This record gives sequence, structure tokens and C-alpha cells, in this order.
Amino acid sequence: MRILFVLPAAALAYLLFWPVPVDPVAYDPPAAPGFTGAYAANRALDAAEPVRLPEGETGPEDLAELPDGRIYTTSLAGNLYRIDGPAPVLEDRLGGRPLGLRAGPDGALYIADSFRGILRWSGPGTLQVLAGSIGGAPIVYANQLDVARDGTVYFSNSSDRFDPELLGGTKPTSILTIWEQSDTGYVARLRPDGTVEKIAEGFVYTNGLALSPDEDFLLISETGRARVHRLWLKGGRAGEREVFLGNLPGYPDNLEAQGDGSYWLAFASPRVPSEKLMPYPALRKAVWRLGPMVRPAPVRRGMLMQFDGQGRILRTLQDPDGRLGITTGGRVADGQLYVMTLDSPWFARMPLAARP
Repeated sequence: MRILFVLPAAALAYLLFWPVPVDPVAYDPPAAPGFTGAYAANRALDAAEPVRLPEGETGPEDLAELPDGRIYTTSLAGNLYRIDGPAPVLEDRLGGRPLGLRAGPDGALYIADSFRGILRWSGPGTLQVLAGSIGGAPIVYANQLDVARDGTVYFSNSSDRFDPELLGGTKPTSILTIWEQSDTGYVARLRPDGTVEKIAEGFVYTNGLALSPDEDFLLISETGRARVHRLWLKGGRAGEREVFLGNLPGYPDNLEAQGDGSYWLAFASPRVPSEKLMPYPALRKAVWRLGPMVRPAPVRRGMLMQFDGQGRILRTLQDPDGRLGITTGGRVADGQLYVMTLDSPWFARMPLAARP
């Protein structure tokens, strides 16, 4: 009889008191809009053709088009591939976990590496770390970046609490950060003289960044709160921040400025039902103790959205079956729309003529 009492008591004690790394913060999210109205479901990404990376490679998270027309992506293993031809071509082995990519005005490739910080690459063997710390503290989780015409690099740091290099990669770290709802994400600026400063703080998993054509504002994806902010950089409102796109139907990932005043935003997942637990920190902590099988996870339902500088949605392109995997970025380059993915062995592309 005693065992019948001890086992349930031990299980309850485990659920209530077993130490876990997550320390949830109460948050009451607005009801998700779903795939209706401007976000109405479609199958436009069915026309996108997957392009497989070499055997064993996964995770072409982002892309960048250099001024000479070369287009690059990176892999989970830290390899750099040129992808504007019929098949990806290995260009260099960078190491780390490179995420965001941007071409700089000097023709070099700038990289946000989640393990090392902000990097610059101009050819095989030239990789250099431009910034690995800020204010004496390490840049824990660099995610995406954009580069201004004067060479200033704006970059996001997704979390100051959880290090993806120590926690098994960026995907589990993102889930942990968003489940906790800690707001230690920030945006920083690396000036051409090497100085680094934070310019906006208090985000729940900062992600994509994109400068406006006039470089008077910066758009910022806040994945953990399903919204995009606008941070003014110039003029009378410089330093002010506002919600630009709120209560989105999914969790926004990379932002890509197309160069014509419009932007592409990828959604890593639609909003998940477990958001209903966000107001209850103790319950979320207990769920985390139950292990990976019951913890929240991204839903494979791809979506890209194009919008303009006034926040008007121009189109959405969707993959409701999750055929491509977790979508992380999109951009038109060399006459094709490229669709990037988090942990698939491929990216995808489609001719402009096939785009709705």
C-alpha cells in the first residue's frame, strides 16, 4: 500500500520542484488571427522547386546576393555554398553556426553567427570576426543583420540568457526562449570604426532585421510575440520604437528588404495551441519537466509574406502541407524567388512567372 502513495507523491514532487533551465514569465497573448483575410490559405509555394544541398547537409537558413550576382547560403555544419547555379557549390568551410547573411557595400559577405558574433568574408580563407562582444559581455546569440551604405552593421541578438552553442543548437534554444518569454533579446549597431552599442532592448527572441531604402528606420522581427517593430534611426523620431505589424498568424523569422521598398517576411511556424498556457508560468514549467515529447515545437506549415513600407500586405505564399519544412527566409534574386529553411536538406526557388 505504501508504494501506491509514494509513487504519486514522487511524481507530483518531480512536476513541481525538479530543477529545469526555464523560468517562465506570464504573458497573455492576443488570439491568433488564423489564416483568413489577408492571410488566407493558399498553395502558392507548391510551385517552388526544392534544391538539395550535398549529402548530409541541412539548414540553409538565409541567403545573400552579392553585388556581382553571386548568391550564397550556409548550412548547419557551417559550410558556405554558392547557390545561383543548378546545384549548390561549396565555397568555404566557415565553422560555427552562421545564420543571417547580407552583402556589404564593400562587396563582402557579412554573417551573423550564432556561436561567434558578427563575421566578414570576402573569399576562401578570409573569414574574420568583427564583433564577438558588446560592453565586455559576449554576443550570445547573433541571429540576423543588415548593412547600411556607410558600412554600419545592424544585428539582432536573440537571447542573452540561453547560448545555442551550449544548448544543442539554435532550434532548441529558440523553443526554450519563447516558452520562457524572457525579454533579453536586443538589437545592436556595429560602426565602421569597430564600436558596438545596443540600440533597442527588451525583445522576446529578436530575429530578422531589415533597413528601409532611405535607412531612416529598421524593421525588427520579435518571434516570441508574433510581431514586427519599427525602430526609427533618423529624424525627429530617432530612437523611438513602435509595433509595425502586430498579432501575426505565425512566428516571424528573417526579414529581407527587396530593394524596391517592399520586404519579405518568413514565418517559422503558425501560432501554436500551447500559447493558451502562456499566462500560467508554473504550469509551463511543469510541462517542460515532462520532456521533449510534450514540449511545444514548430509546426511545419511554410509561409512567406511580402509587405510594403506602410505595412500593407501585398501577398502571402504558403506551403500548408509543410513540404519544404520550416521556412526562415525569402527573397527575389536573379529573377527567382528563393525560399530558405531551418533544418531541411534543401532550400527552394521558383521563377517570378510562377509567383502569384
